Amino acid sequence: MTLDKLLEIVEDYNPEEIENVTKAYKFAEAMHEGQYRQSGEPYIIHPLNVAYILAEMHADGSTLCAGLLHDVLEDCDCTKEEIAKEFNPEVANLVDGVTKLSKLNFSSKSDQNLANTRKIIIGITSDVRIIIVKLADRLHNMRTLQYKTEFKQKENAMETMDIFVPLAYYIGAYRVKSELEDLSLQYLYPDKYKRIEDIKYKLEVDNKEILQEMLYTINKILNDRNIPNEIKVRTKNIYGIYKRLNEGNKLYEIHDLLALKIMVDDIANCYQTLGLVHSKYHPINDKFKDYICNPKTNMYRSLHTTVFGPENRLVQTQIRTFDMDNVASFGLTAYWDIEKGNARNVMQEDLKSKYQFFDSLIEINQVFADNQEFVWQVKSELFADKIYVYTTKGDIIELPKGATAIDFAYKIHSDVGNTMVGAIVNDKQVKPDYILHNKERVRIITDIMSYGPREEWLDKVQTTKAKRKIKDFINNKEG
Repeated sequence: MTLDKLLEIVEDYNPEEIENVTKAYKFAEAMHEGQYRQSGEPYIIHPLNVAYILAEMHADGSTLCAGLLHDVLEDCDCTKEEIAKEFNPEVANLVDGVTKLSKLNFSSKSDQNLANTRKIIIGITSDVRIIIVKLADRLHNMRTLQYKTEFKQKENAMETMDIFVPLAYYIGAYRVKSELEDLSLQYLYPDKYKRIEDIKYKLEVDNKEILQEMLYTINKILNDRNIPNEIKVRTKNIYGIYKRLNEGNKLYEIHDLLALKIMVDDIANCYQTLGLVHSKYHPINDKFKDYICNPKTNMYRSLHTTVFGPENRLVQTQIRTFDMDNVASFGLTAYWDIEKGNARNVMQEDLKSKYQFFDSLIEINQVFADNQEFVWQVKSELFADKIYVYTTKGDIIELPKGATAIDFAYKIHSDVGNTMVGAIVNDKQVKPDYILHNKERVRIITDIMSYGPREEWLDKVQTTKAKRKIKDFINNKEG
């Protein structure tokens, strides 16, 4: 990696930032003079790679500079004020956001780690770019993990799976998420990784002609109807296959091992393409998903249909617009392309208004002052297994696994929770503490004359918001 290589990619999409990026590189190079990585390379190679990963996402100038400078506060004789003066306060805030808290402030390494984990996670609430820089930093560190001890490799891989993979998922950065998952698995379970890597390679070789034949056929059908399109072949990532096999599935039961991504110009053509694909290849009805009408909770949008391809091979077909594909690959970072100069504001505004985890994170941060309790709650409520249930309007509600109808009610609105007397789940009446399951349809029964939430509900609910609202109601009633 060289500065020229970085500037080449920046020149392609944001030439006006060349001067600032060059200045940030020279500043970082001078600060890290004499420092080396465990690989023996000069330290500057690491921030240079981080900036390159950000440039691949078409990051704005401040984020690129922060990528180059992300370690100068932690590892060099440099202050936040100095960065603000040399560059601007925005760059200084981003660098400060990704900088670990000094160990001088803590009595133990464990306390320091917990405080830093909290700082990373909560950074998203002030500026999502803090998390994006941190993800790029972690990605390059994971790519070069071979130079660490085996203990450090496993420790970093576990932390990556616990913290950084969920964060990448929540902002929709699927490419980063998938690579982090595969790199982590490689160090946590090297034998299993190698076995699945071999399976994936054989799948790609055995099905190459079938997928190419489908690609050619669908491409011709769309071109004949003057529908602008681009089609790509995809196989499931190694960790994705490992997870499904680990859940007890046989390889032949994984319906999305092989996929074609079809990008078209607008939503109307997405649905027309779906009909054309179905007219040529027979679909499996229960594997159809409309994430355009009902986006995932991280704003992923696409049509998914699994069809029988040539030789009866199951192939998942993902149909979306070009913009949707950009968001599907890069998540919120796609806004750097879509929104240009206003990207940061749109990212932050969308996080607050469209991403369900954001409110939950704010709630957890307000309720838990202790860092250990905060991290545990985030991991159990936001980063652990989730379920997705539907409102009567068809909206998707994301909840932690084990959540009850009470949690659902409070997720909708605190007044709904406080007046809840029961629920209808898939047309069947259930008690408030009914444990919800994936894909169920839920309607809350309320009564303004109800007694209100019971104290025993506190032991039934999983979400921080539900617990807090129940406690508030009980305390106000007693007061």
